[in-house]
Amino acid sequence: MTELFADLLRANLAASLAIVLVLALRLPARRVFGAEIAYRLWLIAPLAYVANLIPAAEATDAAGLPAATFTALTPSTPLAVQVWIAGAAAVLALMALGQQRFLNRAKAGAAGPAVVGIISPRIVTPADHEARFTPEERALVRAHERAHIDRGDPRVNAGVALAQAVNWFNPLIHLAAYFVRLDQELACDATVMARRPGERRRYAETMLKTQLGTTPLPFGCYWPAPSRHPLEARIDMLKQPRPSVVRTMIGVGAVLALSGAAGFGAWASQPPAPPHVRWVDHPTREVMSPTRATVVMMTLTPAQMANFKQPKR
Repeated sequence: MTELFADLLRANLAASLAIVLVLALRLPARRVFGAEIAYRLWLIAPLAYVANLIPAAEATDAAGLPAATFTALTPSTPLAVQVWIAGAAAVLALMALGQQRFLNRAKAGAAGPAVVGIISPRIVTPADHEARFTPEERALVRAHERAHIDRGDPRVNAGVALAQAVNWFNPLIHLAAYFVRLDQELACDATVMARRPGERRRYAETMLKTQLGTTPLPFGCYWPAPSRHPLEARIDMLKQPRPSVVRTMIGVGAVLALSGAAGFGAWASQPPAPPHVRWVDHPTREVMSPTRATVVMMTLTPAQMANFKQPKR
């Protein structure tokens, strides 16, 4: 468990560097390549995170062979690991509470428009949906929420929420989660406008008529953000012309190149991995002469530690 926690910390460091990179690039990328490419930049962070968890090259000795190591273990869980587990459970509980609060508001007709659910997402609208929006505006709302479902955004948001819970101690993960959702909404807006290029003005007016979301929705998608600035950013984005196919392809290539570089860099930056592990149940028997390609892990009593001698090389 201690080694797992150490791996988690290294992965968080790699992801944090990737997040800083994306935060620096997302606005220029949106202006040059469009909202969709800016949103896809966020792939860099999870790729760097996962790549850092892939086992590195095995450590070797002077002869180029895997080094044999003897390690004595004690059956205990460090306090830091216990705190991490408790924090993750607390964050998941708060998310579940927020999700249930949103569902309660939705049942009362006081929440939405939004997409709720992961496996079978569904569209939720407020009770005054028909009174507030014209038929044309309601069609745009449905198009936006349907675009979320078609793009798989509810599953992405569920993954982001899980990442926040597992890495609750990293403030950059929570900052990234906020901007991922904002860039996701901008990309979804761009998807709708690509299908309905003549309805930009009506789309902007429809957004202005939506209520600001005050109840969090960890597992789902909802278009109003809890502040004025993101709404202004979305309306400003609607004024931008759609990027050309060539520019979009260049943006896709840039995202793939940066993702590959970040993933390989995160993997290569790891310390050499320990050799293959072999557990020893009876350390006083013949197994005291292991192969040089083995790390021998054992739990020893004080008496066994007194009698234990590492074999000579």
